[in-house]
Parts: sequence; structure tokens; C-alpha cells
Amino acid sequence: QVQLVESGGGLVQAGDSLRLSCAASGRTLSTYAMGWFRQAPGKEREFVAALSWSGGSTLYADSVKGRFTVSRDNAKNTVYLQMNSLKPEDTAVYYCAARPMVPMVQSTEYDDWGQGTQVTVSS
Repeated sequence: QVQLVESGGGLVQAGDSLRLSCAASGRTLSTYAMGWFRQAPGKEREFVAALSWSGGSTLYADSVKGRFTVSRDNAKNTVYLQMNSLKPEDTAVYYCAARPMVPMVQSTEYDDWGQGTQVTVSS
């Protein structure tokens, strides 16, 4: 099992940028695919982005494609989500999650989850 801690959330204005970090402990992330999900109040958790253990394969939700970039630094055991051109509809709690090797869009495919970090985008 890997422990995940997200950070970097906050309150920003529409059009601003944020970079979320997901730091892992307990195990090296080098063999894990990592995903980012978000959950807005009253809504189900939804897929945002994911990347493979090597970082060579990425997946993005249509709603964030071209604005968000997922990356990883296995030497630092950390995964990032760079969020640009933020919109009020991006407001949510953002979670990172880990699973073996291959990135998936379904949240049920992920084994380990962080506690989440709040992102609020004002208009």
C-alpha cells in the first residue's frame, strides 16, 4: 500500500493557474500508474487525468484537455497536476490515486487514494 498526500490547492480567480502535487510514501511510485480525480459538491467523483508508470502514456478528460497537464518525478516520488486557464466549473476537491502500471479512467480501478485538496475558482 502507498500513502498519498495532495497539496497545492487554494482559492484562485478564473484564468489563473495552480499546480497540485501528490507526494507518496510507503512505496516507490515508479511502478504505479497515477490518476487525478475531482469531486464537486453534490456531484460524483470524476476522472481528470492519469499517466502511466513511466509517464509515457497520459489520459485526460475532455473538460480539461489542453488546460491541464499531468506529470511525475519518480525520483521525488511525486506526481503533479498543472492546471492552467482555470474555470469556476473546475472547483472541486482533487484527489490523486495509484494503481499498478496502466492508467485507467475508472476510479474503481485505483487502490490507494489521498485525502484530497480543495481547489476553488472564483468568477
